[in-house]
Amino acid sequence: MKYLVGETEGGTAVFAVSGENAVNLTALEAAVGGDLMGLCRDPALVESVTAKMAGAATVPVASITPALPVALPRTIICTGLNYTDHIKEGGYDIPDYPALFMRGNNSIMAAGAPMVRPACSEKLDYEAELMVIIGTGGRHIAKEEALEHVFGYTVFNDGSVRDYQRKTHQWTPGKNFDDTGAIGPFTVTPDELPAGASGLKIESRVGDEILQSSNTGNMIWDVATMIATISEYTTLEPGDYIAMGTPPGVGHAKKPNPRWLKPGEVVDIEIEGIGICSSPIIDEKDATARVAAQ
Repeated sequence: MKYLVGETEGGTAVFAVSGENAVNLTALEAAVGGDLMGLCRDPALVESVTAKMAGAATVPVASITPALPVALPRTIICTGLNYTDHIKEGGYDIPDYPALFMRGNNSIMAAGAPMVRPACSEKLDYEAELMVIIGTGGRHIAKEEALEHVFGYTVFNDGSVRDYQRKTHQWTPGKNFDDTGAIGPFTVTPDELPAGASGLKIESRVGDEILQSSNTGNMIWDVATMIATISEYTTLEPGDYIAMGTPPGVGHAKKPNPRWLKPGEVVDIEIEGIGICSSPIIDEKDATARVAAQ
Protein backbone atom coordinates (compact mmCIF):
# COMPACT_ATOMS: atom_id res chain seq x y z
CA MET A 1 0.00 0.00 0.00
CA LYS A 2 1.07 3.55 -0.70
CA TYR A 3 -0.30 6.10 1.74
CA LEU A 4 -0.52 9.88 1.61
CA VAL A 5 -1.56 11.97 4.59
CA GLY A 6 -2.82 15.30 3.40
CA GLU A 7 -5.25 18.17 3.53
CA THR A 8 -8.28 18.74 1.32
CA GLU A 9 -11.34 20.93 1.69
CA GLY A 10 -12.72 18.35 4.09
CA GLY A 11 -9.72 18.47 6.44
CA THR A 12 -6.68 16.30 7.04
CA ALA A 13 -7.08 12.65 6.15
CA VAL A 14 -5.24 9.45 5.24
CA PHE A 15 -5.39 8.45 1.57
CA ALA A 16 -4.51 5.22 -0.22
CA VAL A 17 -2.74 6.10 -3.47
CA SER A 18 -3.04 4.26 -6.75
CA GLY A 19 -1.43 6.02 -9.68
CA GLU A 20 -2.72 9.58 -9.98
CA ASN A 21 -5.75 9.01 -7.75
CA ALA A 22 -6.37 8.29 -4.08
CA VAL A 23 -9.10 6.95 -1.80
CA ASN A 24 -9.90 8.83 1.41
CA LEU A 25 -9.55 6.13 4.07
CA THR A 26 -10.54 8.46 6.90
CA ALA A 27 -13.88 9.03 5.18
CA LEU A 28 -14.37 5.26 4.87
CA GLU A 29 -13.61 4.63 8.54
CA ALA A 30 -13.36 7.42 11.09
CA ALA A 31 -11.11 5.34 13.35
CA VAL A 32 -8.30 5.82 10.83
CA GLY A 33 -7.96 9.42 12.02
CA GLY A 34 -6.01 12.31 10.54
CA ASP A 35 -2.58 10.67 10.19
CA LEU A 36 -0.98 7.22 10.09
CA MET A 37 -0.87 6.74 13.86
CA GLY A 38 -4.19 4.87 13.97
CA LEU A 39 -3.07 2.41 11.30
CA CYS A 40 0.37 2.02 12.90
CA ARG A 41 -1.24 1.03 16.18
CA ASP A 42 -3.87 -1.36 14.85
CA PRO A 43 -3.13 -3.90 12.08
CA ALA A 44 -6.78 -5.01 12.25
CA LEU A 45 -7.82 -1.48 11.30
CA VAL A 46 -5.59 -1.70 8.24
CA GLU A 47 -7.36 -4.87 7.13
CA SER A 48 -10.79 -3.43 7.87
CA VAL A 49 -10.37 -0.21 5.90
CA THR A 50 -8.59 -1.96 3.02
CA ALA A 51 -11.60 -4.23 2.61
CA LYS A 52 -13.81 -1.15 2.13
CA MET A 53 -11.72 0.40 -0.65
CA ALA A 54 -13.21 -1.52 -3.57
CA GLY A 55 -15.43 0.82 -5.57
CA ALA A 56 -14.80 3.79 -3.27
CA ALA A 57 -14.71 7.29 -4.73
CA THR A 58 -11.29 8.74 -5.56
CA VAL A 59 -9.75 12.19 -5.71
CA PRO A 60 -6.72 13.34 -7.69
CA VAL A 61 -3.47 13.07 -5.76
CA ALA A 62 -2.58 16.52 -7.11
CA SER A 63 -5.53 18.01 -5.18
CA ILE A 64 -4.11 16.89 -1.82
CA THR A 65 -1.71 19.11 0.13
CA PRO A 66 0.75 16.81 1.95
CA ALA A 67 0.85 16.71 5.74
CA LEU A 68 3.23 14.83 8.02
CA PRO A 69 2.70 11.04 7.86
CA VAL A 70 2.67 11.00 11.69
CA ALA A 71 1.90 14.46 13.03
CA LEU A 72 3.23 14.12 16.58
CA PRO A 73 5.63 11.18 16.89
CA ARG A 74 6.81 10.28 20.36
CA THR A 75 10.37 9.88 19.15
CA ILE A 76 12.41 10.94 16.11
CA ILE A 77 15.74 9.10 16.10
CA CYS A 78 18.30 9.89 13.40
CA THR A 79 21.43 8.11 12.26
CA GLY A 80 24.33 10.48 11.67
CA LEU A 81 26.89 8.29 9.92
CA ASN A 82 25.69 5.30 7.92
CA TYR A 83 27.41 5.46 4.50
CA THR A 84 31.18 4.93 4.41
CA ASP A 85 31.93 7.61 1.80
CA HIS A 86 29.84 10.17 3.68
CA ILE A 87 31.79 9.41 6.85
CA LYS A 88 35.05 9.98 4.99
CA GLU A 89 33.93 13.25 3.37
CA GLY A 90 33.00 14.57 6.82
CA GLY A 91 36.44 13.75 8.23
CA TYR A 92 35.20 11.18 10.73
CA ASP A 93 36.57 7.76 11.59
CA ILE A 94 34.33 4.87 10.64
CA PRO A 95 32.49 4.01 13.89
CA ASP A 96 31.76 0.57 15.26
CA TYR A 97 28.43 1.78 16.70
CA PRO A 98 25.97 4.05 14.87
CA ALA A 99 26.01 7.78 15.65
CA LEU A 100 22.52 8.59 16.90
CA PHE A 101 20.81 11.88 17.68
CA MET A 102 17.24 13.08 18.16
CA ARG A 103 15.07 15.70 16.55
CA GLY A 104 12.17 17.58 18.11
CA ASN A 105 8.75 18.03 16.55
CA ASN A 106 9.28 21.73 15.77
CA SER A 107 12.18 20.79 13.48
CA ILE A 108 10.11 18.67 11.09
CA MET A 109 7.57 19.60 8.46
CA ALA A 110 5.67 18.01 5.60
CA ALA A 111 7.03 17.57 2.11
CA GLY A 112 6.16 20.61 0.04
CA ALA A 113 6.29 22.98 2.99
CA PRO A 114 9.10 25.57 2.97
CA MET A 115 12.44 24.64 4.48
CA VAL A 116 13.63 27.65 6.44
CA ARG A 117 17.18 28.98 6.24
CA PRO A 118 17.70 30.59 9.66
CA ALA A 119 18.58 34.24 10.09
CA CYS A 120 21.73 33.37 12.03
CA SER A 121 23.40 31.21 9.35
CA GLU A 122 23.71 30.72 5.59
CA LYS A 123 25.08 27.19 5.98
CA LEU A 124 21.88 25.24 5.40
CA ASP A 125 22.71 21.79 4.02
CA TYR A 126 20.64 18.92 2.57
CA GLU A 127 20.73 15.21 3.44
CA ALA A 128 18.77 12.60 1.48
CA GLU A 129 17.62 9.82 3.81
CA LEU A 130 15.37 6.81 4.05
CA MET A 131 12.91 7.18 6.93
CA VAL A 132 11.36 4.23 8.78
CA ILE A 133 7.96 4.51 10.47
CA ILE A 134 7.49 2.01 13.29
CA GLY A 135 4.30 -0.03 13.41
CA THR A 136 4.48 -2.60 16.18
CA GLY A 137 6.56 -1.24 19.05
CA GLY A 138 8.79 -3.10 21.43
CA ARG A 139 11.95 -3.33 23.48
CA HIS A 140 14.92 -5.65 22.92
CA ILE A 141 13.72 -6.48 19.43
CA ALA A 142 15.74 -9.25 17.79
CA LYS A 143 17.35 -8.35 14.48
CA GLU A 144 15.74 -11.40 12.89
CA GLU A 145 12.28 -10.07 13.82
CA ALA A 146 12.95 -6.35 13.44
CA LEU A 147 11.46 -5.84 9.97
CA GLU A 148 8.12 -7.13 11.29
CA HIS A 149 7.99 -3.93 13.38
CA VAL A 150 8.09 -1.59 10.34
CA PHE A 151 4.82 0.01 9.28
CA GLY A 152 6.29 1.73 6.24
CA TYR A 153 9.05 3.72 4.60
CA THR A 154 9.10 7.36 3.58
CA VAL A 155 11.56 10.03 2.43
CA PHE A 156 13.44 12.45 4.70
CA ASN A 157 15.56 15.53 4.08
CA ASP A 158 17.66 16.00 7.21
CA GLY A 159 18.28 19.72 6.69
CA SER A 160 21.34 20.65 8.74
CA VAL A 161 22.75 24.03 9.77
CA ARG A 162 26.41 23.05 9.66
CA ASP A 163 28.11 25.81 11.66
CA TYR A 164 25.69 25.19 14.55
CA GLN A 165 26.15 21.43 14.22
CA ARG A 166 29.89 21.94 14.72
CA LYS A 167 29.61 24.26 17.71
CA THR A 168 29.56 21.34 20.17
CA HIS A 169 30.30 17.62 20.20
CA GLN A 170 26.53 17.10 20.38
CA TRP A 171 24.78 17.82 17.07
CA THR A 172 21.50 18.97 18.61
CA PRO A 173 21.56 22.67 17.60
CA GLY A 174 22.43 22.12 13.95
CA LYS A 175 19.87 19.36 13.56
CA ASN A 176 16.92 21.04 15.28
CA PHE A 177 16.32 24.43 13.71
CA ASP A 178 12.60 24.94 13.14
CA ASP A 179 11.26 23.65 9.82
CA THR A 180 14.43 22.05 8.51
CA GLY A 181 13.46 18.35 8.39
CA ALA A 182 11.09 17.52 5.53
CA ILE A 183 9.22 14.19 5.60
CA GLY A 184 7.02 12.50 3.01
CA PRO A 185 4.85 12.84 1.14
CA PHE A 186 4.29 9.12 0.52
CA THR A 187 4.63 6.18 2.89
CA VAL A 188 5.05 2.77 1.28
CA THR A 189 4.42 -0.46 3.17
CA PRO A 190 7.15 -3.14 3.35
CA ASP A 191 5.37 -5.58 1.04
CA GLU A 192 5.79 -3.11 -1.84
CA LEU A 193 9.59 -2.82 -1.47
CA PRO A 194 12.67 -5.04 -1.12
CA ALA A 195 13.34 -6.31 2.40
CA GLY A 196 14.46 -3.43 4.60
CA ALA A 197 14.02 -1.05 1.64
CA SER A 198 17.51 -2.07 0.57
CA GLY A 199 18.82 -1.68 -2.97
CA LEU A 200 16.88 1.50 -3.78
CA LYS A 201 18.35 4.47 -5.61
CA ILE A 202 18.51 7.54 -3.37
CA GLU A 203 19.20 11.00 -4.74
CA SER A 204 19.08 14.72 -3.95
CA ARG A 205 18.75 17.42 -6.59
CA VAL A 206 18.20 21.13 -7.12
CA GLY A 207 16.71 21.43 -10.58
CA ASP A 208 19.00 19.52 -12.96
CA GLU A 209 21.91 19.63 -10.48
CA ILE A 210 22.44 16.21 -8.93
CA LEU A 211 23.82 16.68 -5.44
CA GLN A 212 23.80 13.12 -4.07
CA SER A 213 23.26 9.80 -5.83
CA SER A 214 23.67 6.45 -4.13
CA ASN A 215 21.78 3.32 -3.11
CA THR A 216 20.22 2.28 0.19
CA GLY A 217 22.11 -0.99 -0.16
CA ASN A 218 25.26 0.96 0.71
CA MET A 219 24.18 1.60 4.31
CA ILE A 220 26.58 0.25 6.93
CA TRP A 221 23.75 -0.57 9.36
CA ASP A 222 20.58 -1.79 7.67
CA VAL A 223 17.04 -1.19 8.92
CA ALA A 224 16.82 -4.42 10.91
CA THR A 225 20.13 -3.74 12.64
CA MET A 226 19.11 -0.18 13.52
CA ILE A 227 15.79 -1.24 15.02
CA ALA A 228 17.49 -3.92 17.09
CA THR A 229 20.24 -1.52 18.20
CA ILE A 230 17.89 1.33 19.17
CA SER A 231 15.48 -0.97 21.00
CA GLU A 232 18.32 -2.11 23.24
CA TYR A 233 18.12 1.22 25.05
CA THR A 234 14.59 2.50 24.48
CA THR A 235 11.11 1.18 23.84
CA LEU A 236 10.04 1.87 20.28
CA GLU A 237 6.39 2.81 19.88
CA PRO A 238 3.96 2.98 16.95
CA GLY A 239 4.54 6.07 14.84
CA ASP A 240 8.16 6.59 15.86
CA TYR A 241 10.44 7.80 13.08
CA ILE A 242 13.93 6.39 12.47
CA ALA A 243 16.08 8.21 9.89
CA MET A 244 18.70 6.01 8.29
CA GLY A 245 21.52 8.44 7.47
CA THR A 246 22.68 10.11 4.28
CA PRO A 247 25.02 9.10 1.44
CA PRO A 248 28.01 11.17 0.25
CA GLY A 249 27.65 14.44 -1.64
CA VAL A 250 26.39 16.77 1.08
CA GLY A 251 26.94 20.47 0.58
CA HIS A 252 29.56 21.12 3.26
CA ALA A 253 31.90 18.59 1.64
CA LYS A 254 31.71 19.94 -1.91
CA LYS A 255 35.05 21.05 -3.39
CA PRO A 256 36.42 23.63 -3.92
CA ASN A 257 33.51 25.44 -2.23
CA PRO A 258 30.65 24.24 -0.03
CA ARG A 259 27.25 24.09 -1.70
CA TRP A 260 24.64 25.62 0.64
CA LEU A 261 20.90 25.78 -0.04
CA LYS A 262 19.68 29.26 -0.93
CA PRO A 263 16.27 30.95 -0.76
CA GLY A 264 14.42 30.56 -4.05
CA GLU A 265 15.76 27.05 -4.72
CA VAL A 266 13.72 23.85 -4.49
CA VAL A 267 15.53 20.77 -3.21
CA ASP A 268 14.17 17.34 -4.21
CA ILE A 269 14.95 14.13 -2.36
CA GLU A 270 13.95 10.99 -4.26
CA ILE A 271 14.01 7.35 -3.24
CA GLU A 272 13.19 4.74 -5.84
CA GLY A 273 9.80 3.13 -5.27
CA ILE A 274 8.77 5.61 -2.59
CA GLY A 275 8.64 9.10 -4.07
CA ILE A 276 10.01 12.63 -4.13
CA CYS A 277 10.14 14.97 -1.14
CA SER A 278 10.33 18.55 -2.46
CA SER A 279 11.08 21.60 -0.32
CA PRO A 280 11.25 25.23 -1.43
CA ILE A 281 13.93 27.12 0.48
CA ILE A 282 12.94 30.40 2.12
CA ASP A 283 14.68 32.83 4.44
CA GLU A 284 13.57 33.03 8.06
CA LYS A 285 12.42 36.65 7.72
CA ASP A 286 10.11 35.59 4.88
CA ALA A 287 8.82 32.67 6.94
CA THR A 288 8.10 35.03 9.83
CA ALA A 289 6.28 37.43 7.51
CA ARG A 290 4.22 34.54 6.12
CA VAL A 291 3.15 33.41 9.60
CA ALA A 292 2.23 36.97 10.53
CA ALA A 293 0.11 37.31 7.40
CA GLN A 294 -1.71 34.05 8.16
